[in-house]
Order: sequence, then C-alpha cells, then structure tokens
Amino acid sequence: MNIGVLGAGQLGRMLALAGYPLGNRFTFLDTTGNPSAGIGDVIVDPNNQHLAEFLAKVDVVTYEFEHLPVELVREIEQHKPVYPSSRAIEVCQNRVEEKTLFDRLGIPTPAYRVVESAEQLEAAARELGCPVVAKSVTEGYDGKGQAVLKQPEQAADAWAAIGHSQLVVEAFVDFVREVSMIAVRGRDGEVVFYPMAENQHVDGILRYSVAPLPDLDASVQQTADSYIRALLDELDYVGVLALELFQTRDGSLLANEMAPRVHNSGHWTMDGAVTSQFENHLRAIQGLPLGDTQAIAPTCMINVIGREGDNAAILALTNTHLHRYDKAERAGRKLAHVNILAPNHAELLEKVRACSALLPDAPPPDLSFSIKQ
Repeated sequence: MNIGVLGAGQLGRMLALAGYPLGNRFTFLDTTGNPSAGIGDVIVDPNNQHLAEFLAKVDVVTYEFEHLPVELVREIEQHKPVYPSSRAIEVCQNRVEEKTLFDRLGIPTPAYRVVESAEQLEAAARELGCPVVAKSVTEGYDGKGQAVLKQPEQAADAWAAIGHSQLVVEAFVDFVREVSMIAVRGRDGEVVFYPMAENQHVDGILRYSVAPLPDLDASVQQTADSYIRALLDELDYVGVLALELFQTRDGSLLANEMAPRVHNSGHWTMDGAVTSQFENHLRAIQGLPLGDTQAIAPTCMINVIGREGDNAAILALTNTHLHRYDKAERAGRKLAHVNILAPNHAELLEKVRACSALLPDAPPPDLSFSIKQ
C-alpha cells in the first residue's frame, strides 16, 4: 500500500522506516518548501499546485504535523481516506477547542481563561494568580507562542511578544512530573495503550522520556488510559494519539494538550517496546491488527538538539541505539534521538547520565523516579 504523508520531517522519515518491512511505499507532500525526510518520494508543494499528483500516487493519507490548513485536509478527504480525520486536526490545532473537548469529556485541566486583549490577559493573571502561562490559541508547539507572566503587569509585553489575537491563560500547576500517554486506535475501534512515560522539558522542548515508570500506581495508569480512550472514541480516531499531562502530588492527572500523530515522547518505543508507535500507527491506518505495546525493558529517550555529540562513544554504551535525522546542526533543532535500555531503572539512570555527558547541549537528567534510586 502506498502511504501518503502530509509533512516531510523526521516523524515522516521514521514512519517510512517502520513501513518498509510491511511492504509500504511512501509519498510525502511538503507544504513548507523545506523537506527533511530524506526518504521516499517527496513532492514539494508550498503553493498547493501538485495535490492531484500526490493523490494519484497514494492509497491512504496520514500526517506527521498537525499545523496544516484544515481546508486542505478536508479536500483530500473527498478523494482518499485520511487518518486521523480533519476533525482531529481541527481540535488539536486550536487550544480553545481542545480545552472545550477536555471539559466536555470530564478530563481535568489546569484552571484557564481565554483572553482577547492585553487588558483581559492582565485581568486573567490577577484572577488565576501569578505565575501564569499565556499560550497562543493556534500554531504553538515546542515552547513557541508562549510566555510566562510572573506579575500581572507583564501582560502588555507578553501580549505583544506572542502576537496573536486570542490566548489561553493557564494557572501554574504544582506538579510532581510531566507525563504522557501514547495510545493507538484501529479502524475497527480496537485500542491499545503504551506504558505512561515521564518527560523532562527544557525551554519548552522535550529532552528526556522514560518508560515504563517504576513508581507509577496502577490506578494512575488506568485513569490516563480512560482519558485518552474517551478522546479516541469521541473523535472516532484512527492512528496514534498522544496526551500530555501533569501528575500532581496527590497522584491526580491534569491534561495539558494532545497531539494527533506519532509523538516525540513515544520515540522510546522504537527500541523499548514490542511494537513501535510508528509501526502501530501504520497498522491502524491500514486496518491491520494492532501490535503488542508492552515495554521490553526500562528505556530512556534522549533528544539530540542543536549539536550532535560523540556518536561513536554513544554507540559504545551497551543497549544504546542512535537514530539520526540527517539534518544540519542549528540551535534548537532536533537532530536525532538516543534510546537507552537497561535491566533496571538504577542502571538506566547511570547510562543516561553517561550518554548526556557526551552530548554538548544536553542538560543533566532531572527525572522524578531518580530520587527513589
């Protein structure tokens, strides 16, 4: 089957690498003019002139990037099956719609307000109590389109810096850790869940993900499963969905945001789970049985950002796997990731520290489970 992918970055690259053993072929439609997949058939189409060519080559369409024109996805849906649907994109690229859906399904979130001026932003900051984080309603990812207000008087500067006509303002959460859920729903409604991962972000960009977690109560995992299942069923979703959450001191979970695609916090599954998120996404959109999501061993994913490290030394570490994206070095750019496996979490943490020391711009790991080793 020929898989059409909207977008042509590293996520598309990893989808293709997972799909070739299944006999899939891949055609990417790049609307940015800067493709980086480096694999498959890439159609560069920033002016929407080659959609017919793309459609003629593919049997089913998916995407690796949700910040796409919804109208484009709806147009494609008139001709080919698209998974996940345009409805999923519409919700996930608009924070107000996303929050509204969370509220309707009874999925708790941090307290928030929607504002449409600097004056409203200041009032929301006073009402929620600083610090607060202001986020653009659309187009924000990897820390972009956001500002932290430590005082209400910073509202005017934050409003100008973000530069959007509508913002979501969220109260800060006293959380123990940031976690994420990756789940997959098939065309027949079958759902499978990966073990919850703990994530460490720096400046809004993911640096580490660890799964499974040694200190996670089974009831917390079940709660997260129920939240993401509700979203999958409500959207009649097909494919991989990621849900980012905060875990508070009492063990409760607050939803942050979701992503309708394979996700950075699921990269650990490429080497640390029986079936990777990429293979399971392809299974789902083709109507194939979903694969086992069980973790093989404690695993940590480390993002390589900005500059690459000593790759030979990294690969000398036992049970360590390097996945490079064939990208030129640039500050803030995701260049690769490393997956490290170990028989237990204490040994895993030692290996993660050793690996991070070989990466020039890697912050030291600061993961909550490490306190318990």
